[in-house]
Amino acid sequence: MTGRLVRGELINILTTRTPLVFAAASVALTAANVLIVTLASGTLDEVGEKEEALSGMPILLLLLGAVGVAGEFRHRTAAPAALASGASRERLLLARATAYAIVSLVVGSAMVAVSLGAGLPLLARQPGPGLSAREATAVAVGLLTSSVLATMIGVAVGALVRNQVLAAAGALILTFVVNPLLDLVRQDASDYTPFGAVGVLTRMSHGPDRLSLTAAAIVLGAWTVGLMCAALAGERRRDLA
Repeated sequence: MTGRLVRGELINILTTRTPLVFAAASVALTAANVLIVTLASGTLDEVGEKEEALSGMPILLLLLGAVGVAGEFRHRTAAPAALASGASRERLLLARATAYAIVSLVVGSAMVAVSLGAGLPLLARQPGPGLSAREATAVAVGLLTSSVLATMIGVAVGALVRNQVLAAAGALILTFVVNPLLDLVRQDASDYTPFGAVGVLTRMSHGPDRLSLTAAAIVLGAWTVGLMCAALAGERRRDLA
């Protein structure tokens, strides 16, 4: 039953334009980040600066999950989908989250390929120490991990908020307004938010005062589990109602 639900959700995701748009934008912005940082940011002679050049844009995948799932409620397809599948709303949400995670893993892999494929040759021209295989692998793993977890957070937020505009606006406000304000209070304060943890994992944010990669992964994982549990609890209440 679970496999059938996941396959059904994958078909539903892949037959709409939204995932393609977000996937293309994520890969394009990753390529743009590589080119801008390596070619237009002057000399990159520190390892942290070179890692930043390879960072991707998984934040768009969070929006993909939020907008996609909230759209089910906007278009009034969530309830019919639950009835047609014969599964509970909770199981359907888990299947939907799994399907989005699979899609995000594929998109994240494409971002890694573009980031390393274009970035490493360009960074080789820069002075200072080059990135070791371990450091490049850490960037790739961080990008893949944050892509999957950010998407699942988006799915949970979409199920909780059930409004595409509110979900997208909230994510953008937190990213570009709240996080910078938190860092004014304490430099690593935003690292404990989902968006800040994503920044650390992708190496967009780096420095001695930032969280470690392991700590950032734990923070992002905790947000993912917490929000998914809240979303599942909400679906359970709707089932009981």
